[in-house]
Amino acid sequence: MKRHIRNRVIGLAAGTVAFGVISACGGGGSGGGLDVADGGIRGTGSSVGPVSGFGSVFVNGVRFDTRDLNGAVESNDGIDAETQLSEGMILRVDGEWSDNGEGVAESLEYDDTFRGAVSDVTLSQNNEQVTFTIYGQELFATTQTVFRGTTLANLTNDDFVRVSAYRGPDGLYRASFVGTATRNESDIELEVDLSNAEFDAGNNQILSNGFTITYADNVFANGLTEADLEAGGFFEIEGELMVPNEINAISIDRDDFRRYQQGEGDDIELTGTVQTRYVADGGNPRPGELTLAGLTIRIVNETELDDGLTLDSLQPGLLIQVEGKFIGDSVVEAEEIELREPDSKVKGSIDVNSVDPSSRRFEVGGVKIQVTPLTTLTRDDDGEIDFAQLTAFGTKVEVEGIERGAPDSIYVQALKVEVESEEDDASSFELEGRLRFISLNPSANGLSILGITMSDLGADYDGDNESTARQEIVDAFEGPEPVFLEVEYFNTSSGFVADEVELESEDDD
Repeated sequence: MKRHIRNRVIGLAAGTVAFGVISACGGGGSGGGLDVADGGIRGTGSSVGPVSGFGSVFVNGVRFDTRDLNGAVESNDGIDAETQLSEGMILRVDGEWSDNGEGVAESLEYDDTFRGAVSDVTLSQNNEQVTFTIYGQELFATTQTVFRGTTLANLTNDDFVRVSAYRGPDGLYRASFVGTATRNESDIELEVDLSNAEFDAGNNQILSNGFTITYADNVFANGLTEADLEAGGFFEIEGELMVPNEINAISIDRDDFRRYQQGEGDDIELTGTVQTRYVADGGNPRPGELTLAGLTIRIVNETELDDGLTLDSLQPGLLIQVEGKFIGDSVVEAEEIELREPDSKVKGSIDVNSVDPSSRRFEVGGVKIQVTPLTTLTRDDDGEIDFAQLTAFGTKVEVEGIERGAPDSIYVQALKVEVESEEDDASSFELEGRLRFISLNPSANGLSILGITMSDLGADYDGDNESTARQEIVDAFEGPEPVFLEVEYFNTSSGFVADEVELESEDDD
């Protein structure tokens, strides 16, 4: 078993919100709002993040009522109606929202980050990440990515797709959504880093990642000029593929960071990847700042860091959600920062007797799962579901989320729940999570992880030296850093029994 959660934040403590405080509507369904401790800011402005559900539109944990829009979406990428949106698409919502998780949308705006043919597809050994390029630009997708028309494991060279993505600090793009689209190479889209490209203003040409991009003088959008290109940075190119490796630009605009710009209101909630790490202003830990999505995020004494986040853990590439106010054109003072990376995973069959529609809870292999408006519910056979349909298409699921709760009431707040079409042994499970207890020697209560205790009397411990692998875990557990394990286990008449155990590894991409 080789499994791995990308960008794990080592050192995060589980949240202390008790299981059951989260209630009301989960992602993918209609109904009321969310009351999760400090879930959601009160404000008027913009919310930018991945769609997690419908029944109106869920973005960043808020259910935005869209009835006044009559389903309209602002886009020049063929997404004109709310019904054409999908979970995972990064959407900008302008409107108002309150602290009960309810909001009213005044506009919805969507823009593809990339649209075109895929190449250089490489699947990781653990089948949990795929890298690929679109017109020379490298992207990657993980098990958190929502796929439509294909899957992470089945993405194939020359697939024509639309991608909604976050740009990482290294210039790589992390896909939030990948969906197949009707092939139209006269309507492609890409982003180009002109700081690492050859720019020939005299011949109206850009040479980037092996592609020659030509443009006319009248293609610049939103006040851009050729001088802006000469200054470097990332830009959006829409155009047509003329011949292999030659693109005719029809429009050149600023990159997708423009979706995070301030609108009419001062408030903003946004999800994105950290671009530059947090740096304090002076000798004290706060105040200080980091950058995200082209914005400077100010962290002050009053800023709440949730999910066990620390200032040191706010490192480049980390996916977070920020809630705050604009205090300048591109400066946001953060009120609250939450983690959007999973630190836990469980895979197996749902205990159908545990499904509680009123609280949006269920159990898998003894692990308690909480669905919230931040949760994306999907099917691996390219379908969308809501909580009421959770077991209608099968009971086997894969859940990624964040461990929360007190030591005696641990649960996983789901970020993504994927219902799988193939049914396996209903008593067999896999999990990844933080080790909470390990006995000095194998015992009937040898392991505690994600809120369940299991026997490891007959378990196989994998490692470089299998004879010492268990002791290495015991020694690591006694150290200062959290220990994360991958466990395959069974549900038996005498309780949960570990079959295979290993330290979660970072080297199996």
